[in-house]
Amino acid sequence: MSFFVYDISFLIIASILGIIFLYKRKKNLNREMGIFLLYRTQVGVKLIERTSKKYKKILGSLKYVVISVGYILMAFIVYTFAKTAYIYVRYPLITEVFDSPPVFPVIPYFPAIFGVENIFPPFYFTYFLVAFIVVATVHEFAHGIYAKLYKINIKSTGVVFLGPLLAGAFVEQDDKQMEKAKKSNQMAVLAAGVSANVIFMIIFFLLWWLLFSITFVPAGAMFDTYSTSIINVSSIEKIGNKNTDNLIDAIDNAETELTIEEANLSKLTANGTSYYFEKQALKKQMESGAEQVVVFNDFPAINQEMKGTIIEINGQKIKTYEDVVEIMPNYKPGDKIEIKTKYENKILEYDITLAEDPNTEGRAVIGIGNDLLNSLQIEERFAFFKSQFTKYDYDSDILYFLYYLVFWVFLLNLAVAIFNMLPLLIFDGGRFFYLTIWGLTKSEKTAKKAYKWIGLLILAAILLLIGTWIFRRFLI
Repeated sequence: MSFFVYDISFLIIASILGIIFLYKRKKNLNREMGIFLLYRTQVGVKLIERTSKKYKKILGSLKYVVISVGYILMAFIVYTFAKTAYIYVRYPLITEVFDSPPVFPVIPYFPAIFGVENIFPPFYFTYFLVAFIVVATVHEFAHGIYAKLYKINIKSTGVVFLGPLLAGAFVEQDDKQMEKAKKSNQMAVLAAGVSANVIFMIIFFLLWWLLFSITFVPAGAMFDTYSTSIINVSSIEKIGNKNTDNLIDAIDNAETELTIEEANLSKLTANGTSYYFEKQALKKQMESGAEQVVVFNDFPAINQEMKGTIIEINGQKIKTYEDVVEIMPNYKPGDKIEIKTKYENKILEYDITLAEDPNTEGRAVIGIGNDLLNSLQIEERFAFFKSQFTKYDYDSDILYFLYYLVFWVFLLNLAVAIFNMLPLLIFDGGRFFYLTIWGLTKSEKTAKKAYKWIGLLILAAILLLIGTWIFRRFLI
């Protein structure tokens, strides 16, 4: 039985328990924004007070470090958000490369729901719940201890429900005392949460690294496409075996030469060299008015429909993609080699006659490649400890589960630390920005205007991103 079944069962059980909990404590619930239910408690208040008192000197000495972290994160998210919005609106191609919406909530199963499974690993409810508890507890606890440090009373702690499921956590301070505190003290309280998330992000990154080293072993070189070349449209001489002036019609009528993973490939000739192409992909490039197009090289790997993970070349074991890179210079074009791959738990063997790289004289090539956008998942972009384009095996399902659990705790700490400093009302960055402008201008009126306008600007940018995606995705 797959873990997905267990996870869905756990989600159902958690929902039932949530309904029972909310029903029994309905008198202690408050509705916010129409859809959220807040449950207040005194759990953790004394611990916050004791911690703040015990580490008073250390926390006080770190005040401006905490505020600096807040500024760094705010500058990063504002710059990144603005740059992303510009690129997304300026370059329509990005909508084709990334078919998913530009903004979406981080909820259980969001990679599958929003079509970003080629970017993120599975996000089970179990991962969400554990990561949420860690991230929210750390964030809110840090707010609380800094609030107490500056004599701001903690009225309660609590959790936020969306329906029967947890959707947030909070530490409720006395707002009047908070507003009367020094601006720098307020800013320290606001930035304390994200600073704590940064610390735990580092801790869980190191733990993630450790788990990788004891969980996985390299087991072969991966490839997910074949070698390609860029050719001039004007250099195309034949589609199939026929000369033609009408390339679009010729592409439509071209005979299929190979079928690989449900993709039908045909041949063309350009400058006396043959290439493979997929009809729809080539037509799309041609119809866009491109003067150059991408086609597959007529190399051994594609001709033999090679697939799977390379595990052996001429008797030499292949563990990483770097092994392939190191071995290939030992051969010349025209040499015959035997390659073994592993595909769906089967060992496949190929007798390959090496081709010559059209760009490097005397360099032998198999004809494999990797599509960076599809082959690199986000955890591999962060995980510099992984060898690129390398297949990894594992023996322990428990360690595998823990590896991705720790990854998600790391990633959500990072996400909360960054996005929570966006200068919007609902985030800590909102009031942090407001206090900054007030301190710089010495005018609360100016601060309110700046805060209002940057909020409207960010909301407008979000709506523009979503609107652009909807227009390109459904209306064009």
